[in-house]
Amino acid sequence: MTESIPVPLQCSCDVAVVGGGPAGLMAAETLACMGRAVHLFDAMPSVGRKFLLAGKGGLNLTHSEPFDRFVSRFGARASQLEPLLKEFGPDELRVWAKALGVETFVGTSGRVFPVDMKAAPLLRAWLHRLRSMGVQFHMRHRWCGWADDGVLQLASPAGTQFVQARAVVLALGGASWARLGSDGAWVPLLESRGVPVARLRSANCGFDVPLKTARAGETRREFLQELLGQPPVLQIGWTPHFAQRHAGQPFKSVALAFAGRDGRSFARRGEFVATATGVEGSLVYAVSALLRDEIEAHGSATFHLDLLPDHSPERVLSEVLHPRGARSLSSHLKSRLGLEGIKMAILHEQLDKAQLNDPQALARAIKAVPITVVAPRPLDEAISTAGGVVFDALDAQLMVRGLPGVFCAGEMLDWEAPTGGYLLTASFATGQRAGHGAAQWLQACTAIP
Repeated sequence: MTESIPVPLQCSCDVAVVGGGPAGLMAAETLACMGRAVHLFDAMPSVGRKFLLAGKGGLNLTHSEPFDRFVSRFGARASQLEPLLKEFGPDELRVWAKALGVETFVGTSGRVFPVDMKAAPLLRAWLHRLRSMGVQFHMRHRWCGWADDGVLQLASPAGTQFVQARAVVLALGGASWARLGSDGAWVPLLESRGVPVARLRSANCGFDVPLKTARAGETRREFLQELLGQPPVLQIGWTPHFAQRHAGQPFKSVALAFAGRDGRSFARRGEFVATATGVEGSLVYAVSALLRDEIEAHGSATFHLDLLPDHSPERVLSEVLHPRGARSLSSHLKSRLGLEGIKMAILHEQLDKAQLNDPQALARAIKAVPITVVAPRPLDEAISTAGGVVFDALDAQLMVRGLPGVFCAGEMLDWEAPTGGYLLTASFATGQRAGHGAAQWLQACTAIP
């Protein structure tokens, strides 16, 4: 648990950093290095909770790919983030970790991890450094906006507290994993001050498939709602047979391809998992932004799954056409192509009887079985969120143009990236830029006669 220092019900400070994730901690470190007295406030009992969760299966700090390729992962926000990443990118992050006593290595996928794969030792060393630099931590202090006179309001166990800060860095995260502190509650607080915020949306998330029913995809309930003029309720999920037997099982050694109606496309090998209502996992997360945008624009998105990416279409068709005698179709495909388990089950789930008995149609499906998804999983289940404070509302130092002295950093900004170390690296980079910006702002204010 982070040591928390009590504050009086009314106090003033040089800089208030609100939010104790990677962006907020990096902003605090940057400011402290520049000689500023920093007070960090967080609503949770301890800082870095989502950071620790990210390291549960091995902390993926950053990625080792060439810089230009790294920057391209941020899509439409690459131009805004590139100058920040040039100042604090993958190489700088590894040097920073080494200075904390944490050596890193590059995995086979190019991802960068601490040698011990853990997040906790790095966070402990970082907090020790911050305390030694004079950063004061105030836990269980939830930011509630501003009072009429512009003073920060924070709800604490001792009651409402008022903090007059000469500069403020907001690093409040997105809206995923609310139980760890990122709940998006800051959105209306900023919007009430005229700050434009792009709607928060699920990113790096799973998706639901539409419920299959006997009446051409329409349930009796939907039919009656249509007659009564009521809006339909989205029905989701695999058939009970598939869900009961295969939810939680992985699709391994497959290739996923998607072509959106906006011209964007995706093709990659990997693996993912079937859930009770749809799909999730690394390969799905990688294409999630495209699927989400397609659903928002057109109501659904369909990707194609190659169940045997090492087999040519000609070989698959040849094996399907091979006489099977008295064997069942499942036995035949297992014998000739090694198809079994969830891969065989998805063919039965997605194809009708006529298609299963048509060798041409079956062979095409083995190489490109269509899977339609109709909804991303809720924000609180997503690894990260898209949307946030739009960059046009910020200057180059990440100060809010309409709120002098207020800076924003981290996932509360309007950007997104895939998993693979990109999210953490950009959070560090924006935290450092906001910290520099706040320090420069304070210096400029001091210089004004």
